[in-house]
Amino acid sequence: MKYKWTVLANTTMGGMMASINATIILISLPSIFRGLDVNPLSPGNFTLLLWVILGYMVVTAAFLVSFGRLSDDRGRKKFYTVGFSVFAAASIALSLVPYGSGVDGVLFIIIFRLIQGVGGGFIMVNSTALLTDAFPDNERGKALGINQVSFLSGSFIGLVIGGLLSPFDFHLIFIVSVPVALLGALWSFFKLKEEKIKKRAGVDYIGNAALSIGLVLIALGFTYTLTPYGGQPLGWSNPFVIGSLLAGVVMLLAFYKIERKAENPIFDLELLRNRQFSFSSLALFLSALARGAVMFLVIIWLQGVYLPLHGFTIAQTPFWAGIYMIPLMVGFIALGPISGILTDRYGARVFSTLGLVITALGLFLLTLLPANFNYVVFALILFIIGSGNGLFAAPNTKRAMDALPWWQRGVGNGVRTTFANIGQMISLVVFFTIAITIFSVSLPHVIVSQGSSLGLPQNLTSDLASVPASSFLFSAFLGINPVTSFLASAPKQVVSSIPVSSLNTITSSRFIPALISAPFLNGLDIAMYIGIAISLIGAALSAMTRHRTNKDAQKYQR
Repeated sequence: MKYKWTVLANTTMGGMMASINATIILISLPSIFRGLDVNPLSPGNFTLLLWVILGYMVVTAAFLVSFGRLSDDRGRKKFYTVGFSVFAAASIALSLVPYGSGVDGVLFIIIFRLIQGVGGGFIMVNSTALLTDAFPDNERGKALGINQVSFLSGSFIGLVIGGLLSPFDFHLIFIVSVPVALLGALWSFFKLKEEKIKKRAGVDYIGNAALSIGLVLIALGFTYTLTPYGGQPLGWSNPFVIGSLLAGVVMLLAFYKIERKAENPIFDLELLRNRQFSFSSLALFLSALARGAVMFLVIIWLQGVYLPLHGFTIAQTPFWAGIYMIPLMVGFIALGPISGILTDRYGARVFSTLGLVITALGLFLLTLLPANFNYVVFALILFIIGSGNGLFAAPNTKRAMDALPWWQRGVGNGVRTTFANIGQMISLVVFFTIAITIFSVSLPHVIVSQGSSLGLPQNLTSDLASVPASSFLFSAFLGINPVTSFLASAPKQVVSSIPVSSLNTITSSRFIPALISAPFLNGLDIAMYIGIAISLIGAALSAMTRHRTNKDAQKYQR
């Protein structure tokens, strides 16, 4: 009896550490890029910002199923412990990146974030499987609910911790994970048991390579659409973008073909014949797709628009953005454990379905807010979105894992977590690209209109309007006013021709946030509407299967 609680405590700590790491860097990006002295106006630097986030996601999305296969075949405890060790080593390396190292420093961070993703992947893929093995069916929903709450609440805790630490020294956001990772490695090594191990199977290296290359190419293609090409503000006509997207799709199609014929496929397509497992996994994918980019876009909204408009300095915005996101965490923590307990008693379908419907409602309510919103209303909407996610998480996990026999739970959890990570990755690159595309269409018109009303010289207004939209957004996110750069290089007679009141306006800390607010919300609203539709489709999938515990697993064994 005592052992199951040891597993719950250890996997809860591991899941929380991995999820804190994912968002602590999200809220700290302005501090990191300012500390490294990266110029937001240089073409291509915005894509580096995205890859600091994407690198971790790409690794977990591409290799998670293989990690699950290795763990099923050779020991879940072993690779769970390895995950903590790798994570600790990468975190130590990240804490050593020097100040002022510019683009080289960003590339260093991206590389070791990839390595961190390996450690995080082994932790994620094994924690749910270890937990499912340790708890009986009538307690599994409660245990998974607590575990899922810790994992996703860690995402929100990371925002607050990052906001607290990064203004002092961005290196602290990497150091904070080290003692937790070391403790987790020692604890799992000495206290966890190596459960049943099935006969070893070979590793599908060709399939893994096809999946990895395909995902990387698609991510590269979408991120480089944000770089100007051929006189256009976006890179949709760039041959590299077109080639990357097409090649990525071809590699994913090849991956499907390879898996159908492979002797030991990394992505066991037979699992998807189990309707309970496949529908639950697809609902998880759609949930991640709908909300994956929302947190990043809302943080940009807070740090780049709302907080500066309310007089917060750039040193204060990371902390207060994290504080303002707390209602999201409160909603999740409030509903997560309750949904697990209710699932044990009444079944999972109604709660997983209702969770996605509530999430869709919250996203819709966000589209009704102005740029300079009332915070009480904003906090209530975040609470609704967090509650929807909390209501969905544990029932969805229980339905998927209950449908599988014990020897498939590692790879099965790898499959469903891969669905989630691919959904988050696609959400970030696609939704962000959509938002920036809409933003880039309307921003030049706003700049020209503002320049005319302030009496700015026409050549200065034209120069500002020609700056890529992503650079304007990057500048706002970092708290930098790009107008000052243009004025520093402009002829003195141009600067002297600007009315004093207008000069004070365009060089103030509130000018850029006010300038970009309406165009940014236009793009954000379109992304939200798509997210609403996707959430409702996921809710429909959740409603289409009834919960069956042992029958599905026994059928699959036969």
